[in-house]
Amino acid sequence: MNRIDKQLAPIKESGKKALITFLTVGDPDIETSMEAIKTMEREGVDLIELGVPFSDPSADGVTIQTADERALAGGTDIHKVFDMVAKLRAEGVAKPLCFLLYYNVVLQYGLDAFFKKCVETGIDGLIIPDLPYEESDEIAEYVKKYDVYQIHLVSPTSKDRVEKIAKNAKGFLYCVSSLGVTGEKSSFRTDFGEFFGTVNKYCAVPACVGFGISNGKQVRELSSYCDGAIVGSAVVKAIASGDTLEERMANLTAKLRDLKSGIE
Repeated sequence: MNRIDKQLAPIKESGKKALITFLTVGDPDIETSMEAIKTMEREGVDLIELGVPFSDPSADGVTIQTADERALAGGTDIHKVFDMVAKLRAEGVAKPLCFLLYYNVVLQYGLDAFFKKCVETGIDGLIIPDLPYEESDEIAEYVKKYDVYQIHLVSPTSKDRVEKIAKNAKGFLYCVSSLGVTGEKSSFRTDFGEFFGTVNKYCAVPACVGFGISNGKQVRELSSYCDGAIVGSAVVKAIASGDTLEERMANLTAKLRDLKSGIE
């Protein structure tokens, strides 16, 4: 069984809420990323998204763009990211791990080789913002062959596409809270009752909301409509706000506990 199903399916069945967090691998260095992932697991995060640094992250706002720039400047690439994941699994990290990356990275690596490496190192799913549902057949055979899920995204503007995307979702459905790029928001204009009324009608896997969520209060508010919340920029900012590894992990722990307060 894919680790995502093992972790998230019981949460959906129980009516509890999931917390999914994101970090940019290699920001500011691999050592920090490894410690941050271990901290997330200790603090009870349900699934961790690993951002693979990319030169043109079109779906991301300034916080993650800047993190990507720092990681790339430090020499982080997909090979080092795979090595890190393998080490984490060898050291006992057990929670589901998903890559958030852009399709060019996968293509350059080679489709079969990339998915095979995901299995070998312990990656459970892929979030590829620039490979929409309608073009997912490009990797469908490898998703099936290796049981590494493509996590689909759906937004309030998806309209007639929502039913098809939700019905075919595997692992979990990434529900984008609003138009635009990632980044912390103070408020949301989306009619979540209408949006998730449609999503929940068709989605058999956990539906989790992301983009703009930055604190426990927002986690509680938005996850009341669905199965959990996804937090990226606020976590990246917490990791970056310190001069030493100890300070960064203290800031991260404080942020994670704030976020967890929204689902407990």
